[in-house]
Amino acid sequence: MSQKEILCEKAVETLRQGYNCAQSVLLTIFKHWNGKNKLIPRIATGFGGGIGRCGSVCGALTGGVMAIGIKCGTDEPSLEKRLKAYELSRKLYMEFENKHGSAFCRDLIGYELSNPNGLKMARSAKVFEEKCPTFIRTVMENLIDLTTDPS
Repeated sequence: MSQKEILCEKAVETLRQGYNCAQSVLLTIFKHWNGKNKLIPRIATGFGGGIGRCGSVCGALTGGVMAIGIKCGTDEPSLEKRLKAYELSRKLYMEFENKHGSAFCRDLIGYELSNPNGLKMARSAKVFEEKCPTFIRTVMENLIDLTTDPS
C-alpha cells in the first residue's frame, strides 16, 4: 500500500471514529505534516455537512482547502503571497467537482441535512459511511499530490 493510500485510509478511519469530513481531512494531513495544534480539528468542526449541515461545499473539500492554507498560506496582507494558496485551492476544487459532478454536499449525498427528517433519512441510508469516504479519499489524494514537493 502506498503512502497516499495509507493516508487516505487514515482519513476515512478518522471519519469512522466520529469526526466530520472536514475534521477528518484536516486532522489526518496535519498529523502527516508532523503538526500538533490544539485548534485542529476544532477549527474544522463547523464545516461538516456543507457548513453546519447547510449542504453547501463538501466538508472534505473545505478541510482540504484549510490544509492548503496551513501549508501554503501567508500571515501577511499580500495578494502576491496568497496566489499559491489560491491556485492550489482552485485546482483541488476543480478536480473534485470534475470527478463527482458537484462540490456541494446536498448534491453529493442526496439529502438535505438542515432538515431533521433529511438528516434522519441520510443516517438511515448510511450515506456518511458509504458515500463520504469516497469524497474524503478524493480530497486526500489530490491534496497530497498538490502539496508534495516533487523534488
